[in-house]
Amino acid sequence: MAAGLTAPAAAAAAPRDDVLLVVEKSGHAVSFYDVASGRRLKTVRLPDYPHEMVVDSRRCFAYVGHYGVRMASTVGEGGAAVFVIDLAERSLARTIDTRPFHRIHGMGIDDRDRLYALSEEKAVLLGFDDPAADRAPVRAVPTHGVKTHLFALSRDGERAYVTGLLSHTVSLVRPHDAAAPPVLVTPGQLPESSCLSTDEKTLFVGARRSSALVAVDARTMKVRRSRKVGGDPLRVYTLDDDRLLVTDIVGNTLTVCATADLRPLRTLRLDGIPAAVSFHPDRALAYVSLLDSDRIAVVDLDRLTVVGGFGTGSEPDVSALV
Repeated sequence: MAAGLTAPAAAAAAPRDDVLLVVEKSGHAVSFYDVASGRRLKTVRLPDYPHEMVVDSRRCFAYVGHYGVRMASTVGEGGAAVFVIDLAERSLARTIDTRPFHRIHGMGIDDRDRLYALSEEKAVLLGFDDPAADRAPVRAVPTHGVKTHLFALSRDGERAYVTGLLSHTVSLVRPHDAAAPPVLVTPGQLPESSCLSTDEKTLFVGARRSSALVAVDARTMKVRRSRKVGGDPLRVYTLDDDRLLVTDIVGNTLTVCATADLRPLRTLRLDGIPAAVSFHPDRALAYVSLLDSDRIAVVDLDRLTVVGGFGTGSEPDVSALV
């Protein structure tokens, strides 16, 4: 089924009152959408090129990194801020200044709602113990990579796995102990996205230039297995104990892979570039941002088929149900 369905088609798949918050990086905004109707409820304008986002456990605030340039390949100093979005008011509550740390990209939040933000330009992971009130980072940890772009975070916030686009590495660092020696691995060329298994014993990495999906021991950082998957595996997500979801931005596909051997199980072709995916907490639904067609595709994960969708602002990226 094609991804270009109209909003009414999404209504059957979407519970009433579900609201999706979408980062529109070339729209320089975040927008709130009623998932059932596809109606835009509110747009919050931001400085140029916001990128990654996380939401706290109480659904009070979203935190958006100010990357400040369109793409990783774009030359420039970039932004130096975290935008705090009040989800009840649907407004920009305040801005946290991260200078001298620029190109804030990867974002994470742990089970205590402590916030982490990655400076690609300085290769430093910043920490905020009370991001709803902090006016600046309270700690900073070197990540020992080059052009550090994204990271996966353990639930307790004690381990971060940082990908380096130019060093072609993943670094295991301790966000709360800068003295702890990092552990690095080269899983392949151009590692970008990663995710932890449900038991947090395995790290799954998409090595984009190697067209490979790689499983790494999350403690020793030794490669356990690697499998060529073709295309450009931009994002990797854990679905459950047995399955991963991989986005390919060359083939414009979503592929479900087995965690045990990384084998592809099922593939869905989309009508656009799948830049990022978010998930419904209670239903087998995924919200796929189609970067080049300015749409969200709603995907039934059980059937792996598109069941709805709606238009967005320019270049939708990360999203979250709020």
